Amino acid sequence: MMRINLEIVVGSFMLLGLACLGYLAIKLGDIGLSRDDRYSLLAKFGSVSGLKEGAGVELAGVRVGQVSRIDYDPRSYEAIVELSIANDVRLQEDAIASVRTSGIIGYKFVKLTPGGSDVILSEGQTIVETESSINLEELISKYIFESGK
Repeated sequence: MMRINLEIVVGSFMLLGLACLGYLAIKLGDIGLSRDDRYSLLAKFGSVSGLKEGAGVELAGVRVGQVSRIDYDPRSYEAIVELSIANDVRLQEDAIASVRTSGIIGYKFVKLTPGGSDVILSEGQTIVETESSINLEELISKYIFESGK
């Protein structure tokens, strides 16, 4: 009798622990059970070197979305990035999307800078003004070879 009670308590504790672990995985992984609270925007970049799907999208230093897809456009030779943005964030048509690095060797993310237009972007529209990622290796090699002249 005592052994059965002990097994029930241990089993309940394990189920509670698994439920807490699942909750943390969903919250920390920014995995929503429904995507109704977000809308998609597109942005075309000359280079998105180092940017990965799932990377953050920030506005004023606050995470407001994530990169949901990265594709290549063979006609324009540009990278097409699909951004999943929270519904309560509204961006103007002249907003700027930039690929940035957190710190010197940190992760890449998309930084949004709001514009001044009265026209608001809606689902599926494209952010026209973009800034590609900076390639640190190219900058260093350019500095080294130009300083040697």
